[in-house]
Amino acid sequence: MRRIANWEEIAKGEAESLVLEILEEGLRAADPFASVREALPGLMGFIRSFERVMVIGFGKASPGMALACEASLGDAILGGAIIAPKGSVGDKRPERIEVLEGTHPIPSELNLRAAERLLSISKGLSNRDLIITLISGGGSALFAYPAPGITLEDKVEATKLLLAAGANIWEVNCIRKHISAVKGGQLVKHANPARILGLILSDVVGDDISSIASGPTSPDPSTYGDAWAILERHGLIDRFPRNILKRFREGLGGGIPDTPKPGDPIFEGVRNVIVANNMRALSAMAAMVESRGLRAMIATSYLEGEAKEVGKVIGSIAKQIRDRGQPLSPPCAVLFGGETTVTLRGEGKGGRNQELALSVAISIAGLRDTWFASIGSDGIDGTTDAAGAIVSGETAGEALVRGLDPVKFLENNDSHSILKELGRLIYTGPTGTNVNDLAMLLVLP
Repeated sequence: MRRIANWEEIAKGEAESLVLEILEEGLRAADPFASVREALPGLMGFIRSFERVMVIGFGKASPGMALACEASLGDAILGGAIIAPKGSVGDKRPERIEVLEGTHPIPSELNLRAAERLLSISKGLSNRDLIITLISGGGSALFAYPAPGITLEDKVEATKLLLAAGANIWEVNCIRKHISAVKGGQLVKHANPARILGLILSDVVGDDISSIASGPTSPDPSTYGDAWAILERHGLIDRFPRNILKRFREGLGGGIPDTPKPGDPIFEGVRNVIVANNMRALSAMAAMVESRGLRAMIATSYLEGEAKEVGKVIGSIAKQIRDRGQPLSPPCAVLFGGETTVTLRGEGKGGRNQELALSVAISIAGLRDTWFASIGSDGIDGTTDAAGAIVSGETAGEALVRGLDPVKFLENNDSHSILKELGRLIYTGPTGTNVNDLAMLLVLP
């Protein structure tokens, strides 16, 4: 089943169809159900050593992961609950594991009540009990349980300010961990003395477990000092919620404990396993490229930086391929994974994948037989309903013919408007997974 909903509208030729097919392959490889099913056989001996098994989870991929647990473990699961984005769960739901809904990306009271339910399941257990914890992207917002003295409104305002300032995911999660009662390894405290098996679908560049969904089952190496430095770096001290600043000052002064650190004995009863990540998706995409007779290279699964600047770099690679046949000669595809950022300076609408695609379109303007596409693997790019976009060496010229200046749209952070007008947006709807962004540069002879 195709996940790209507007395939027929944007696949104007064989090359564009190939790009879309390869993106689809990446999404298939990141399927949460298949990923968990593949991981569980190697963990059965460990799981069966416990008297009771509960399942909790949070994130965009948690429904598929929960279904996989039920398919593999059956009646060995005593019960549990997961938190998924509101409206994202279809008719196929787990039977033993309760499905709760929360708002995303901005948490609400719905999320708070769902988090309380998960914590209630985690209490009253013994060290003979196992809590399988399903963790995936979106979990930070969905599993929202503020620390004492912090309100839900404080968390919402903090997230908005950080994203608008161009903070990267590590910085955002560092702040989140220090205003939460469950993130940064603190879920383990709530569940103690029960044991925890974390099954993790990574949406963090480099697969840092302490950052995925803000690391609820992982030791947290970040400190209150790191959190304060982030606010200073982005000029947010005077704008941040007072309750948060008060908590950070207390933490810096030693008045309240920091999050549990590496080496804390509380983590001796925790086992974390990454079941899928960006590299898994890119590897599947590369295999498909080669199966079609093209050269393939995974440039990086660590793509980061300002989207419009990264776009220039990718454009330079396209020019090098076209002019010098390096690092590959056409026909070829260069694959990228990771997560860029957008610092809002304009008043337009878009997302990091759309802004990246528009920047590439400007950079490769006039290059023949060259295409680029980038999507969020969760199907949601920024505050729009698009997953990303596909462009070519002709896209910028097409815009100018219509009286649209792509440079001005990029400067106004308005990639969505121009790419929509040009029919270049890719729509998937929620994909039920999240392993960062998937991008592809295709150069044909």
